[in-house]
Amino acid sequence: MRTSKTFSIQFWMDKKKATKGEGFIYARVIVDQKRLSISLKRKLEIDLWDTKNKKFRGSSQKAKEFNRYLDLSKSKLFRCYQELRDNGEEVTSKAIKNLFLNESLNSHTLQELITYHSKKIENTHAIGSIRNFGVTIVYVNRFLKKKRIDDMFLSDLNYKFLCDFENFLNAYYPKGHPKAMSHNTVTKHIQRLRKIVTLAYNLEWIKDDPFRRWKSSFDKVDREFLSDSELSKLANHHFAIDRLDRVRDLFVFSCYTGIAFVDIKNLTKKNVWIGDDEGNKWITTIRQKTNTKIKIPLLFPAEYILSKYEIHPVTQISGTLLPSITNEKANLYLKEIATEVGIEKNLTFHMARHTFATTIALSNGMPIETVSKILGHSKITTTQIYARVMDHKIKSDMDAVQKRLNKKARKFEEENELNFLRERIVEAEKNRYSHLTNEQLIQKLNEILNE
Repeated sequence: MRTSKTFSIQFWMDKKKATKGEGFIYARVIVDQKRLSISLKRKLEIDLWDTKNKKFRGSSQKAKEFNRYLDLSKSKLFRCYQELRDNGEEVTSKAIKNLFLNESLNSHTLQELITYHSKKIENTHAIGSIRNFGVTIVYVNRFLKKKRIDDMFLSDLNYKFLCDFENFLNAYYPKGHPKAMSHNTVTKHIQRLRKIVTLAYNLEWIKDDPFRRWKSSFDKVDREFLSDSELSKLANHHFAIDRLDRVRDLFVFSCYTGIAFVDIKNLTKKNVWIGDDEGNKWITTIRQKTNTKIKIPLLFPAEYILSKYEIHPVTQISGTLLPSITNEKANLYLKEIATEVGIEKNLTFHMARHTFATTIALSNGMPIETVSKILGHSKITTTQIYARVMDHKIKSDMDAVQKRLNKKARKFEEENELNFLRERIVEAEKNRYSHLTNEQLIQKLNEILNE
C-alpha cells in the first residue's frame, strides 16, 4: 500500500454555527492535501478562542485543562496515523477519523478522573485518607512529567503504564529521606491508584480494567510495641519539662485504652459515663477512621491520667479531657521522651495502640474478638496483626509443656518399676513350685481357688 506523503493536524472553531456565543472546536486532519474535520465535542466562548495560536486564550486553570485536551487529541490523531502506516493500511483522512472516533468514544482523561474522584471523596472519607490520596496523585503527576506529558486518555491506560509507574516509585527518593520508598509504600500508592481507576471502570469511562491481571502483596512487618518493663519505666518517669510530661500522659493513656491519637483529641466529658459494673468509668466515642462506635472500661492508669487533668488549666480552656497537641508535635516530642527514659525503640504515638493490643490485652488473656471491638476495627483480620507471641508467654507455655512431660516420665518410670516387680514375683513363684509333682500342683491350685 502507498503511504501518505504529507500529514498535518490543525484546530479550528466553527463560528458560523455558534450558539449563545459558543462555538464547537474541530480538528482538521490533512492527508495528501485532502482534509477532513473531526468534532472534538468541546465548545468554547468565541472570545476565548485564540485564532492565531489555535488554542484557549490565557493561562487560567480552565485554559490549561482545555489546551491539555487539545494536545492529547493531537497526540491521539498522530498515533492513529502511525497505526495505519504500521499495519500497512491505506492512510486517508477518513480512515484516521474512523480510527480516532472508535478509540475515543469515551474521551475522558486521567486528570479528569482524578478531579472527579477528589470531589467524590471529599465528604465521604476521613481527612487522613484524602491527604493520602493527594500524595499518590502527586506521584502520578510526577510520573507523567517524567514521560513529558501532563495528561493522557484513559483508553491509553494499560498494564505497561502500571509497570512503569511501579518502577518509577521503586526508584524514587522522596525529599528528606535517605533511601527510596519501601515495597509496602509503593504497593500502597498503587493500591490507591487502583481504586481511582476502578471508579473509571464502574463509570464506564474505560472498557477494560488495566488492573485485572495486576497482583500485589505487602511484606510482613513486625509492629513495635513497648514491653511491660518499658511501659512501666515510661509511666513512672519524672519529666521536668511540662510538654514532655503531657505527651507522655497522652501516650500512656492510649496504651491503656487503645484509643487513637485523633480520637483522644476529641474526647470531652460527654464521652465519660458511669457503668452498672460497681460504678466503674467507661469511655464511649466514635472512631473517626472507621466511623465505628467503641466502648472502653477505664483501667486504673487511664483513669488516674484523666483525674490529673480534670481541673488542669489546659483542659479547662480547650474543654477536652486531655491536653490538645498536633500529631506531628506529639511524635517529635516522643523522640525526646524515648531518649530521656532510655527506650531505644522508634517511639511513635501509633505504637501505643500496638502496646495496648499486645502487652495490655492479648498477653493477659483478653480474647482477640474483644480486642478488635475495643480498637474499633471493622474486620478482625486487622486485629490479627497484633496477635504476636511475647517472650514471657513462650516461657510460661514451655513450662506447662515441661510439667506435662515430667508427669508422663514419672508415670513411665512407675510402670517400668511395677513391671520389674511383677517379673521378680513370677520368677520367685516359679522357683517355689518347681519341685512339686502334677498331683501336688493341682492340689495347691485348688487351695488357692478355695481361698
